[in-house]
Amino acid sequence: MRRAAWAGAACLSALLAGCGTEAKRFAPQEDFGSGTTYSRLFDATPAQTCEAARRALLSQGYIVGTAKAELVEGQKNFQPAAESHLQMVIRVVCVPDSADGKISLGFVTALQESYTLKKSNNSASLGVGGVGSVSLPFMSGGGESLVKVGSETIASGSFYESFFDLLKGYLATDAAQLPD
Repeated sequence: MRRAAWAGAACLSALLAGCGTEAKRFAPQEDFGSGTTYSRLFDATPAQTCEAARRALLSQGYIVGTAKAELVEGQKNFQPAAESHLQMVIRVVCVPDSADGKISLGFVTALQESYTLKKSNNSASLGVGGVGSVSLPFMSGGGESLVKVGSETIASGSFYESFFDLLKGYLATDAAQLPD
């Protein structure tokens, strides 16, 4: 009896070991360095820099959800294909970089999230005694939902460079409008 129990336990542990899947390991995705892809210095206060960032986002069709003196966040939706959806979220943080507060450092990150349309058909099962069960689809069109399939921080230097150029343009416009 003990031998049967031991054999059963050995089979069970072997079965469970075979069912387990090892977690996939990824190399670190980040290398910290002194690159300036995500930040720039501006001859303006943090509030002026974030206001220029707000205007830059609005000028490109972004919906600004947060607009503070030190933080601006906007989002924009794209539909590159019939069953695909992208959402871009851009966040700008403005901090002072001088003792008098007239120079600021702007940090920008853009996150792109990808979604796809998932269709699901609904069905019902009907059990009939002696025959078994029959599964029939509903005649309705089924359900559709967007399912998130990816999320990525944009790392393109040219993307950020174009944003910073636009931001600088709004800062220059604001500076030209100030009385002497």
